[in-house]
Amino acid sequence: MVVLGIFVLLISLQCGAQQDPILTSYMYNGQVINPAYAGMWEKIGFTTLVRKQWAGINRSPLTESFSFHSPLRNDAVGVGLNIMNDRFGLENRLSILGDYAYEVYLSSRTRMRLGVKFGFVNYKNPLTEYELYPDNKYDRAFEEDVDLKFLPNFGVGMFIYQENFYFGLSVPKIVQNDLKENFHNYSTSAEVRTIYMSGGYVQPLDPFNYIVFKPTLLVRTTWGAPLQFDLAANFMIREKLWLGLMYRTGSAMCFTGNWMFSNHLRVGFAMEVTYNEIYPYQNGTFEFTIGYDIDFFGRSYLRARYF
Repeated sequence: MVVLGIFVLLISLQCGAQQDPILTSYMYNGQVINPAYAGMWEKIGFTTLVRKQWAGINRSPLTESFSFHSPLRNDAVGVGLNIMNDRFGLENRLSILGDYAYEVYLSSRTRMRLGVKFGFVNYKNPLTEYELYPDNKYDRAFEEDVDLKFLPNFGVGMFIYQENFYFGLSVPKIVQNDLKENFHNYSTSAEVRTIYMSGGYVQPLDPFNYIVFKPTLLVRTTWGAPLQFDLAANFMIREKLWLGLMYRTGSAMCFTGNWMFSNHLRVGFAMEVTYNEIYPYQNGTFEFTIGYDIDFFGRSYLRARYF
């Protein structure tokens, strides 16, 4: 109840105006939105991601990320690292955040993980390079570049799961850093808190688990933006291939896939198709992921990785 109370309090606090990129591949790497996920499975994992939003539009958002997570010798503890570089137009934001998670048993079948995320953000916006519309007249707000370094931030997360079910709640970034050099600058006023609530259920469709069905729901709330839902239907085929179809409020459909080439290598792809006002001017949004898992501890893998 104390953990839930903290999250309710965070939702009620006023936020700024710049939110993190809305990723689709979180279904295959929950650590990007919830620090409690770090080190949850027995292997050490590395994941890289590239996301191009609104392909075909010049200087549309581009996100590149690298994440690492590992259990420690103590099975209850996990650690991780997230590095994300986000570019939109001339703006550039680099986040480097570490994760620490601890797991406890709520019952013989139910486990709960609590996680914290901590690190810093660098933000750069070269305002002097903008061409001001329509006549390029002098504007004092654009007379100085914004270049901020080592802005501290931290986040929290909770993850409850059984063999066939999970529920997560997280705020990856709590601090609303001011993104202006001075009050004259034109820039987003602050980073914004985003709260994620996720859940899913795993249901085998045959006695041999050749096909597994996993419906999932993600609720995302950000101050100043509409409440957003991701509702997805995912299918795992012979523990090798994930295929999914997702509806995202805000007029978008997403198609996802994740192929496990071996016990170590995974490759993922996601495509988002919007059908709102911007649809005629862009060619879709695409994500590519590559993951590699290493077993340094020689553990026996008793749990199938369905989430």
